[in-house]
Amino acid sequence: MTKRVAVIGAGPSGLAALRAFQSAARKGAEIPEIVCFEKQSNWGGLWNYTWRTGVDENGEPVHCSMYRYLWTNGPKEGLEFADYPFEEHFGKQIASYPPRAVMFDYIEGRVNKAGIRPWIRFSSVIRWVEYDADADDFTITVHDMTKDHVYKERFDNVIVASGHFSSPNVPDYPGFDHYYGRIVHAHDFRDAREFAGQDVLVVGSSYSAEDIGSQCWKYGAKTVTSCYRSAPMGFDWPENWEEKPALVRVEGKTAFFKDGSSRHVDAIILCTGYKHYFPFLPDELRLKTKNRLATADLYKGVVYVHNPKMFYLGMQDQWFTFNMFDAQAWYVRDIILGRIAVPADKQVLMADVAEREAREEASDEVKYAIEYQGDYVKELIADTDYPSFNVDGAIEAFLEWKHHKKDDIMAFRNHSYKSVMTGTMAPAHHTPWKDALDDSMEAYLAN
Repeated sequence: MTKRVAVIGAGPSGLAALRAFQSAARKGAEIPEIVCFEKQSNWGGLWNYTWRTGVDENGEPVHCSMYRYLWTNGPKEGLEFADYPFEEHFGKQIASYPPRAVMFDYIEGRVNKAGIRPWIRFSSVIRWVEYDADADDFTITVHDMTKDHVYKERFDNVIVASGHFSSPNVPDYPGFDHYYGRIVHAHDFRDAREFAGQDVLVVGSSYSAEDIGSQCWKYGAKTVTSCYRSAPMGFDWPENWEEKPALVRVEGKTAFFKDGSSRHVDAIILCTGYKHYFPFLPDELRLKTKNRLATADLYKGVVYVHNPKMFYLGMQDQWFTFNMFDAQAWYVRDIILGRIAVPADKQVLMADVAEREAREEASDEVKYAIEYQGDYVKELIADTDYPSFNVDGAIEAFLEWKHHKKDDIMAFRNHSYKSVMTGTMAPAHHTPWKDALDDSMEAYLAN
């Protein structure tokens, strides 16, 4: 009987898994039957933009946390597919910080070339996954939303690639229930133009706070105030942007902060992170981890130590993204194909996790974290036939990016970097980021 593998999610991680198996088949390997289940009606995961918030057309929680005017907040040279450079897709080298529509087109180009769309069942929501120890396989309950039909199928392996930036962490603060303005989590933020002319409060101090606040500034917010619990972002913000310590409470349209100061705010945007949330998994299969570089309970960052026939992709906090997902997918593929052996002793698997956690905790320096993840990518691709690439060059691009942000947080996207895949230098974009209000693919690619 043919082995069957279920992939949950057709975002960048799930598509990486499909591409990995397709690559093996193209080289003559006998591969299992691959079935990918995607709750949305199209692939792309977070990059599959929708205007919807709350629930989708089927009444399911909206997966997308993408907003209309998002540009990559890191250089594309750090995430480029090793087997599908930007130059191959666009026929030329493009600037280093593409907007959303350009990135989606790039992601889609590779999987269209691979011809893997028939492996995906769209509008298919996973209701439950259970493991049968006697049969040594998994039964998956699926809700086909198009047909409104619930059914079950069995699989030998399960790859969870549903992401961890779609279930928002939503804190409550005194006064929220009587606040006179709009309160929205970053997950439901869609269009910065909504906040033009307003005094905006951004709660949080990580990447979404930085970028959503910048979006609001770019599209005409009157003022931006951001607040932090532990440490400020510390950039040289424009005159109408101020950082404050933690939010304490709101009264009417006044926000009060830990230092005793207050500000009038018309809208509050909660950039307070996301949860690893898998409501379709029982306790014994469900990953429980914080957003960190060394995820809990994952051998080599991908194999679930409590059931090594189950795998998770893309669950780490991320510097590297697309090419790291590829490295993970190729590694998992080779385990399933019997090319890489997973130790049978659970203590060995747990020791691997503990060692990775200890190395992560050895330093909280950004440079160390970037190098840590770069070493992880190198570790995985060394054991597979994923195309080797200049990981150290990508690390250097990330470090240069951090330097550019410190120099000018509103202009770092105007810089260019060299592709570690082709060696080609990216051109400068024709319009500075702050002035590029039309971020369509046509406008971006125009000469």
